[in-house]
Amino acid sequence: MKLKLLFNIAQSLLMARWRQTLVAAIGVTFGITMFIALLSFMSGLNDLLDGLVVNRTPHIRLYNDIRPRQHQAVTKWPAYKNDYPIISSLKSGNVRQEIYNSGPIIQALEQNKQVLGVAPTITAQVFFNDGTVAINGVINGINVDAERKLFFFDDYIVAGKSSDLNTIPNSIILGKALAEKLVANVGDVVQITTSTGTIFQLKVVGYFQSGLNDFDKAQSYASIQTTQKILGKSSLYITDIRIKLHNINEAPALAKTFGRIYGVDAEDIQTANSQFETGSFVRSLISYAVGITLLIVAGFGIYNILNMMIYEKMDTIAIMKAMGFSGRDVKTIFLVIAIGIGLFGGGTGLLAGYGLSVIINHVPFHTAALPTVKTYPINYNPLFYIIGISFSLITTYLAGWLPARKASKIDPVVIIRGK
Repeated sequence: MKLKLLFNIAQSLLMARWRQTLVAAIGVTFGITMFIALLSFMSGLNDLLDGLVVNRTPHIRLYNDIRPRQHQAVTKWPAYKNDYPIISSLKSGNVRQEIYNSGPIIQALEQNKQVLGVAPTITAQVFFNDGTVAINGVINGINVDAERKLFFFDDYIVAGKSSDLNTIPNSIILGKALAEKLVANVGDVVQITTSTGTIFQLKVVGYFQSGLNDFDKAQSYASIQTTQKILGKSSLYITDIRIKLHNINEAPALAKTFGRIYGVDAEDIQTANSQFETGSFVRSLISYAVGITLLIVAGFGIYNILNMMIYEKMDTIAIMKAMGFSGRDVKTIFLVIAIGIGLFGGGTGLLAGYGLSVIINHVPFHTAALPTVKTYPINYNPLFYIIGISFSLITTYLAGWLPARKASKIDPVVIIRGK
């Protein structure tokens, strides 16, 4: 039979039961709409939550870890050469946290084509003096320009300007939670005590808020030069080298390579933040599962409607087959009906899903923990729309295949005799 005739018959059957057809199409539309909106929102939320940590985390961190010496003195004594001494309560060796030859290392890393950028830092354990109370904290000595470029430092500044760390001597940006604990306003002077007992005064030029309250209770930032001055170290003193790569997936392998070449400890982002990657995967998996479940439910609705249509059109199908329509032609008619519902419902669902995503993206988002985030995060990934329409067509095809197969096997003689 000609395809045009089969399409015309399918259209007539659709219009004859347009209410049921509309209900089936609305089911598909709703499923696709929620699939698109849910995945767009959850994916955007994953990017936001991961970004809170990942944006501030280097792909590779080079440092010197404090650990006991690998070779103890007793193992080097000739008398114990062939023995296996067991030593308990080992203490850390006289290991300096400073990275030796940090200047040449940074230059070599900056010339590496796999490296996006390098940010030298200093980690200094200090006490913030609040009257007679000493509050434990950390001052991170940073290269402000590198920190802004590679780690989005300015996105987390909620008061003041990061550039003031370079222009104002002996200045500091406090974690917002730490500033509240110290009751320190921008422009105030806070007093710190280093681990060696040196007292130093610093001017507060801003607040930093990461969204992780425990982190913000202890962290603060100063320029590298100020931190070196606080610790009484030379201008070459660096404790950490933070690296961003062009391809984050290369971090584990390159971390091992850099650690071996430069004789330092190296930690990659996958190892440092494995729990965040797991959380993102689980959230995405749940989103896909819910969205696909909605589409499957819509598919059952299409199956039921086509099944009912076949029972109601038994005589019509019998007459068609008696007139010369083959079982394949009848099957094609009902598959066209199913795919037509899927195309209409899926196309409408894509538009509705995009529209709902836009609406969500423009809803004001306000929270004290994330003051720099102004709207709900939405990820307009074209892949979601491709998956949505593909799954819509697959679901509706499968939903229509069984009823269509049943219709193709109807014996017109039995039906006509029954009438």
